Amino acid sequence: MEFVGRDFELKTLADAFDNDRYEGILVYGRRRVGKTELLKEAIRKSGITALYYECKKVSELSNVMGLSEVFARAYNIPVPYFDSFEKALDFIFTRSEKEKTILILDEYPYLKEKLTGCDSIVQSVIDRHIHKANIKFILCGSYMDTMKDLMSESNPMYGRLPLKLNVKPLDYYDSARFYPSFSNEDKVKLYSVFGGIPFFLQFIDAEKNVKENIIDLIASPNARLLNEVEQAISIEIGKMTNANETFMAIASGNHSFSDILNKSHVSSSPTLADVINKLVDMEIVERTVPINEKNSNHALYYISDRLSLFYYTYIFRRGSFFNTMPPEMFFDEFISRDFETQYVPKAFEQIAKQFLLRQNLRGKINPVLYAIGKYYYNDPVRKRNGEFNVVTLNKNGYDFYEVKFTSAPVDDGVVEEEKQQLEMAPIEYRKIGFFSKSGFEINNRDDLILYTLEDLYS
Repeated sequence: MEFVGRDFELKTLADAFDNDRYEGILVYGRRRVGKTELLKEAIRKSGITALYYECKKVSELSNVMGLSEVFARAYNIPVPYFDSFEKALDFIFTRSEKEKTILILDEYPYLKEKLTGCDSIVQSVIDRHIHKANIKFILCGSYMDTMKDLMSESNPMYGRLPLKLNVKPLDYYDSARFYPSFSNEDKVKLYSVFGGIPFFLQFIDAEKNVKENIIDLIASPNARLLNEVEQAISIEIGKMTNANETFMAIASGNHSFSDILNKSHVSSSPTLADVINKLVDMEIVERTVPINEKNSNHALYYISDRLSLFYYTYIFRRGSFFNTMPPEMFFDEFISRDFETQYVPKAFEQIAKQFLLRQNLRGKINPVLYAIGKYYYNDPVRKRNGEFNVVTLNKNGYDFYEVKFTSAPVDDGVVEEEKQQLEMAPIEYRKIGFFSKSGFEINNRDDLILYTLEDLYS
């Protein structure tokens, strides 16, 4: 399959490869997000001699031998011998003074685990050659704690990897390029489950419908992706019990820290804070603050990884049923109705935000948007508060969007209801917009911003 998306990342790497000096590059991101494929595509386009070595959980000398074999294959020479990783690295950096070289150490945390003082060793090699080497030195890895530590001032590598690429999941549009034959409605449904992780998306079968793909890949005891969720989390979190409790609480609709603590069985506030912070660092949970209260205490937490959200919403909590019922019967009994009426419509809100972001980054929204997010309001007179889920801010003020994934088109009644809700809050707004799965039946469209599914996928 052809390489999909990552235009910004590929251009960034191409620009770095094009110059004739040392470039230190840190590439990181969650497991399965496509970091390695991105680097391989960038290498393919560059035409530069590249050494790609995937570090192993083996001894230093075994990693040295592996790197030496990669070097020998790249230059068609006998395998050189080195008695330390530092000497092997030194040799490659020295050679780059005569010939431009790309060196990628993938899964770098595995090397750190086995090589005492690894960061200091790499730092010393860089410092010896930084002014003469013509090498593009890339460290890549999935252990977010380890990779982000390389950016801290206390780490010996601080400042040696100035170019940083945080590889994130694909958005809804690029994800849909993995399943182009599905209808736009089904593309929304598939994204709501599998998100933007290329490793997951490659298994979607165009010969099967949405339900069949969900059952085959995540919603049956032998599903190909069933173990992916907990495996990804357990890599960086030791106690899965606390992580599971946290996910269960969030998936059940509890999004403030206090509600998560009260609804879960996590033992204490500090323990929960530690778990949530790790999940946020792993980019599986997202911390959001209202667009209108940047420094407020109204921080909310959402499961941002789509497969994890699906797993903890429908499967984890019903393990006994899941393992004893036929998969189709389990789907019909515990997933089908809520999936259509609650789960997918909420995912459609995220897609709406991503669409607005795509349009904004491409200069297609005027005036340009400053921010996209939720809007929190508190009405002490009527003793109520609430939030609007899709709101944008530009130089003229706020635009509020209602997102409808229903079989009925948005009509004048829906428009009037939205206006009344804003006026009763009361909230000042510039324009009102709508995203509608089923189109519009509106008499007066003046000053309304209207988007259909076709607009999102055109």
